[in-house]
Amino acid sequence: MSRTLLLKSNSDAMKRRLDAKETVCDTEVKQVQDGKKSKQTLIGAIEQIVNLAVELKLGDTFHEKARPALAYVAESMSLNEEQALVFALFIEKSTDDHIQISDFAELVGCRTVRIISMMAEADMLVEKRFIRRIKDGDSICYSVPKELVNAIKENRVYTPAPIDHLTTEQLFDRMAEVFKGTDKDRLLQELDLLVAANPQLAFCRTIQSYGLRDYNEERLLLYVFCNRFINLDNDMVGEHDWDEFFSRSDMRFISYHLKGHSLVLQTMNVLENCNSDGINDPEYYHLTNKAKEELFADLHWTDQQTKKKSHLLDCTTFAAKELFYNPAVQRQIDRLGELLDPEHFADIQQRLEAGGMRKGFACLFYGAPGTGKTETVYQLARRTGRDLMVVDVSQIKSCWVGESEKNIKAAFDRYRSYVRQSERVPILLFNEADSVLGIRQEGAQRAVEKMENSIQNIILQEMEQLDGIMIATTNLTQNLDKAFERRFLYKIEFEKPSTEAKSRIWRSMIPTLNERMAETLAERYDFSGGQIENIARKRTVDMILQGAEPSFEQLDEYCRSEILGQPERSRRKIGF
Repeated sequence: MSRTLLLKSNSDAMKRRLDAKETVCDTEVKQVQDGKKSKQTLIGAIEQIVNLAVELKLGDTFHEKARPALAYVAESMSLNEEQALVFALFIEKSTDDHIQISDFAELVGCRTVRIISMMAEADMLVEKRFIRRIKDGDSICYSVPKELVNAIKENRVYTPAPIDHLTTEQLFDRMAEVFKGTDKDRLLQELDLLVAANPQLAFCRTIQSYGLRDYNEERLLLYVFCNRFINLDNDMVGEHDWDEFFSRSDMRFISYHLKGHSLVLQTMNVLENCNSDGINDPEYYHLTNKAKEELFADLHWTDQQTKKKSHLLDCTTFAAKELFYNPAVQRQIDRLGELLDPEHFADIQQRLEAGGMRKGFACLFYGAPGTGKTETVYQLARRTGRDLMVVDVSQIKSCWVGESEKNIKAAFDRYRSYVRQSERVPILLFNEADSVLGIRQEGAQRAVEKMENSIQNIILQEMEQLDGIMIATTNLTQNLDKAFERRFLYKIEFEKPSTEAKSRIWRSMIPTLNERMAETLAERYDFSGGQIENIARKRTVDMILQGAEPSFEQLDEYCRSEILGQPERSRRKIGF
């Protein structure tokens, strides 16, 4: 360009700026002359721009007539006039969370190509964080931050919220916005800026400590996993979850090294395969527990994960309860109690570990319903000062493919976290575990059978790695899978109590019974402790309702009604 043309261009630009300022001044003077109480406002200027755009369909005379308002918005928001126009159109559509380019063409009544020509200015608004770009499938949409709209209403300049000095929760909220509204080409840069601006957070310090500065693909992949875990509650991530963020060549690189277990993230024990059917699933990956504890320390991830579905029960809240066993069972329970006693437990674990043996203890309580299996676990926990994590197998199972396996794995992950955190190793109780301890199906074809086998494989694998105390209760007697039988160090059969034990249970539940009455009831009725407790409860209810203690004959009636399907000839009164 010649010097003459350059001088003329500069002169023309200066004249336009002076004309705009002069017009703005004239507008303000006219407002005063007309008796208006205030000068131009942002919302007023934006309204003028939109009205003129609609009226003139962005035709040749638009800029001339809209220049005062365009100049006011441009100066207020540090924009050029074309950006001010696009900005005004976005504010007009700000109630829509998915603004499309075609919306502006429809609003103004012009061709879409005219609007497309202004979209480069929209990119500048995105960079200034005045609007957000949203990927919606294959299309691009936009939204306007509510904070910006509020600032415009109040006629103040909008300053985007700073990205530094954030809490961990705020950082992940911002990260979700970046993933949702940032182009693939700028995504890593935006995320890196966010991390670099918040060195006070454990998450950001941990990211930096991994030394991934020269590994752009892996750094972005790590961000993807962290975002999906925290913001989408997704801990089972496949290639389809991250392919939109990478080029084809990057996808090939990541896929090749993931399958070869040669990514830096894998060698550092940050990423690992998910577990399915008791073995690694080559198609899905997740952050390791080690990585989660390091990255999400500020979120108290361990505490949150352990308390999400299964709560750790405080052993000090368990009421003391006297239980009665047959002599053989009593000896086994006493021996187990000695093992779990804090004075012995740590020493035994150390000696086992020194000998190269597994240091975890798995116990099986099996027998008929009502024989005290579950209550024994609670009383052992109370006596040895160990909190209790109860796994409800029926709640673990899900109708969704793969969910049951994830639930059972998560239960063991939570228990491991408790073991690491607790001063005294808690007890993991699988109550009424019949459905997961049965014989596995060979050649399973149906989805339900495959799920059952998968759950059992995971439990077997976890029992091999157990560092704590696991107790499972079941009514099974014949259907126990042999693989489980080998892994339970202690197997205690809870038989129905002997006549002597039943007599003691009767007197403990109903202290007003004399020894002869208790012995008679014990001899006549082959009840479990749970059935005797039912009768004691019925007696208490009737005492409250009738205001008097039920007679022995009424107690006998409770006993006979407790037996479902009892032949009439056996329903006789007890005499002395």
